[in-house]
Amino acid sequence: MNYYFPFGKKLTKVQQKDRTPKKAFVLGVYASAVHAKWTDINGKQLVSAFAVASEPDIFWTGDNAEQIISSIKLPEQLGKLTVPTNKNLNGPSGRALDEKFLEPLNLNRKSTWLCDLLPESRVNEKQRVAIDTHYSADLFEKYNLPLPTVPNFDKAELNSELRRNEILEELEESQADTLILLGDLPIYWFLRIYNKQYSKLSQFGDTNETYGRGHKIQINNKTYKVIPLCHPRQADRLGRSNEKWGQLHDNWTKETNANK
Repeated sequence: MNYYFPFGKKLTKVQQKDRTPKKAFVLGVYASAVHAKWTDINGKQLVSAFAVASEPDIFWTGDNAEQIISSIKLPEQLGKLTVPTNKNLNGPSGRALDEKFLEPLNLNRKSTWLCDLLPESRVNEKQRVAIDTHYSADLFEKYNLPLPTVPNFDKAELNSELRRNEILEELEESQADTLILLGDLPIYWFLRIYNKQYSKLSQFGDTNETYGRGHKIQINNKTYKVIPLCHPRQADRLGRSNEKWGQLHDNWTKETNANK
């Protein structure tokens, strides 16, 4: 089944493009989206950050946002889409991943395979409110616009044996020896299936002495160095975040950089 963003962009899978062998494999939660500011025909802001397209690359850093947004054509009466003034609305998790996760570990995009539990974007609560408020049935009927059908994020969707098998196939294809898990959900919905000792990040340790340490764990007959870390949104204080994990990650980053 095909799903569509407001104004017609098709929801697409966001997956690792470079399939050559890697040193490390990173597992996140779900793909993000390209966000645009929507103003009406008089220049009045309707939505400061409207999800309008799948991100072009996994853990996208916000590059070429203007080009992507400008390719979405609106009926003149509906105003226009532009790049949001706040740069943290496009690609913040990707930038945080590069600077606060990969770089301290002497990794980069060329040496790392990136993956998400869900390879497609989902709609969060704020986006659903924005859609329901401003992208009404009157609009898409009057201007022949597509229904916005990207699903809401539901944790139950992560409980998929088919998707776990796909992730395992990617992990093995990557030939990586190190597995980096970003937050509770990759631990609960992937690692726990192969090692029931762990189901959340805090079980690996939530002190400066224990956070971010490597653990030898077997997954499907191969032993990996598993490094459990908080999600980039926590590390970079993006939106609602837990300061405890942010501070732990700050300390881990400083220590890891110092020990290079």
